[in-house]
Amino acid sequence: MATVSDIGLSAAINVSMAVAFLLVFAFLRLQPINDRVYFPKWYLRGMRDSPVSSGAAVQKVVNLNMRSYLKFLSWMPAALKMPEDELINHAGLDSAVYLRIYLTGIKIFVPISILASLVLFPVNWTNDTLDSMKVVHSKIDKLSISNIPYGSNRFVTHLVMAYAVTFWTCYVLFREYEIITTMRLRFLASEKRRPDQFTVLVRNIPPDPDESISELVEHFFLVNHPDHYLRHQVVYNANKLADLVEKKKKLQNWLDYYQLKYERNPSKRPTTKEADERQKIMKDPQSAVPAAFVSFRSRWGAAVCAQTQQTSNPTVWITEWAPEPRDVYWNNLSVPFVSLTVRRLIVAVAFFFLNFFYVIPIAFVQSLASLEGIEKALPFLKPLIKIDVIKSFIQGFLPGIALKVFLILLPTILMFMSKFEGLISQSSLERRSASKYYIFLFFNVFLGSIVTGSALDQLKAYIHQSANEIPRTIGVAIPMRATFFITYVMVDGWTGVAGEILRLRALIIFHLKNFFLVKTEKDREEAMDPGSICFDWCEPRIQLYFLLGLVYAVVTPLLLPFILVFFGLAYVVYRHQIINVYNQQYESGAQFWPSVHGRIIIALIVSQLLLIGLLSTKGFEETTPVLLVLPVLTFWFYKYCKNRFEPAFVRNPLQEAMRKDTLERAREPTFDLKAYLANAYLHPVFKGGEEEDNMSISEDVGMEEVIVPTKRQSRRNTPAQSKYEGSDTLSLPETVHER
Repeated sequence: MATVSDIGLSAAINVSMAVAFLLVFAFLRLQPINDRVYFPKWYLRGMRDSPVSSGAAVQKVVNLNMRSYLKFLSWMPAALKMPEDELINHAGLDSAVYLRIYLTGIKIFVPISILASLVLFPVNWTNDTLDSMKVVHSKIDKLSISNIPYGSNRFVTHLVMAYAVTFWTCYVLFREYEIITTMRLRFLASEKRRPDQFTVLVRNIPPDPDESISELVEHFFLVNHPDHYLRHQVVYNANKLADLVEKKKKLQNWLDYYQLKYERNPSKRPTTKEADERQKIMKDPQSAVPAAFVSFRSRWGAAVCAQTQQTSNPTVWITEWAPEPRDVYWNNLSVPFVSLTVRRLIVAVAFFFLNFFYVIPIAFVQSLASLEGIEKALPFLKPLIKIDVIKSFIQGFLPGIALKVFLILLPTILMFMSKFEGLISQSSLERRSASKYYIFLFFNVFLGSIVTGSALDQLKAYIHQSANEIPRTIGVAIPMRATFFITYVMVDGWTGVAGEILRLRALIIFHLKNFFLVKTEKDREEAMDPGSICFDWCEPRIQLYFLLGLVYAVVTPLLLPFILVFFGLAYVVYRHQIINVYNQQYESGAQFWPSVHGRIIIALIVSQLLLIGLLSTKGFEETTPVLLVLPVLTFWFYKYCKNRFEPAFVRNPLQEAMRKDTLERAREPTFDLKAYLANAYLHPVFKGGEEEDNMSISEDVGMEEVIVPTKRQSRRNTPAQSKYEGSDTLSLPETVHER
């Protein structure tokens, strides 16, 4: 149980570390030698020149301009200066909406923190309930609801506060959902031409003994979408080739060396497996998987196809919006569609057991992070932990850092699970991993820490009490677990965020690569490694703070200022990173926002249900009907927002599609859309070969551009063969012949 001095020592340690990280970053970012580490986004766009390339030898490494050091904190106002519209043009809508999650936290918790400090602090503090009970507590716990006497009328204040928190949170969420929906629609309407606007992904194409996948796709869409079908790109299982390309990329320096070595004598030039594997894939019909990217002449045609059922059998010719080319996760396109259900079942079972068994080490960490647990596990340290400074360090800093270390590998495990499920885009992989991570944090970090931590803290009280008194002790102990979450917020939310801007790992790796491996400008660009937002683990971490803030806003409002510091610091830091560092690999148009909104709603409902249970243990059961209204109203609000705003995130309005098509035809009547989409959805490994390989690939892939006669026999209505078989005339509707 952390005391005031323990929290104070933890705050001093974390504030010192956070300030140190920020000061070191402010110094390192001014050095020319580190310019590519802290401003890689501008280099990748060709909008920044290296300061190392000119000047004296010392000036290439160290910044000798003393005036620049006087403005070492200028990065903060610079990060806040860029307007949101300019930020969207610079970094994309995903990045801008991601920042609005932090802004939403600030909007929700600033008024709640002020109201709680003015109302709940005096109500909670002016009691002596904890002093009269035989429970382990500290002075800091007197600010929580645990210090209210059993059955006291003061709980009415907490009841009113619960209503205030609910209505204010719903109001902020509604306004944000409305703003972000408008931003998305405006972004889609003003966005330049993109291949995914004209393309759908078709999966589970039924096999046909008479035609190849390419011929089958072409004939199906010429028949069923004769006025809008433009072209298609069959998906190939190129995973083995992708491995070879990745291996080549890693050995690029050696490849350049041998190319220089043998360019004088081409006859001795060694052949590579890569070209052979390419030709093998393109010539083998078995390499084509029953999926294809089908492009249309207009956005309207693509929208109709993506949002309708193609045949009477809903399990074949399944269409969905194609991800943008950068967003496609090519490895999973070769996964058989029929196996997806089985894969997801396997992942669901594995994730359940991962959650279940992770409770054991979480409880172990909680036990070691307490004085009693350390004395029991390591009795020889008993004299050492009696020292006040060490005792405060253990109780105020160790629990948070132990939990953070324990969760390091979890995002990687969850991403592997999501990839095994067969999702076909990077954005969907990150959203699915984020969902799993949030569930894990909810059950193991939040509920697990509350249950195991409370049990360990009050173990002596449980042993010496009757069974009837245990619920009351639990009701007192749970609010006091806020001290543990305060230490975790300071470690993860203060020091962790400050460490993010320092980019120590990226800094070390860049200089090691630059010193030992970099030989060309391309190598130097790859060594920069700007990274991205990492939505799969960053967003669930934010949601944990929403959960903690909403749950403890009425119960232990002392936690709120610590959470507010996190939201404010993170907003500034990540805005700077998005402007100068992160190079987002895809653009989903903020499709993750409905999930973010839903998880905040879940946190709000959980806080209401926990308050109902808590007051029932405090002798205030008569308020249960009044409090039960809140979850009902909150769920109704969620359904209203879902019906009102979510369609804009999952469908493309036909009206908007037609409007953009009409405007483009008027402005660019001669634009060659077919050439624009020619290689948009060609697997990247087919684009990275040598010139002669690319020529042969384009010839093989381009065979789908020619309309071919159907080879299918007419078995449906008559046993005789089609009269058009083998002829130059297609067995297609007259509209196609006329076109």
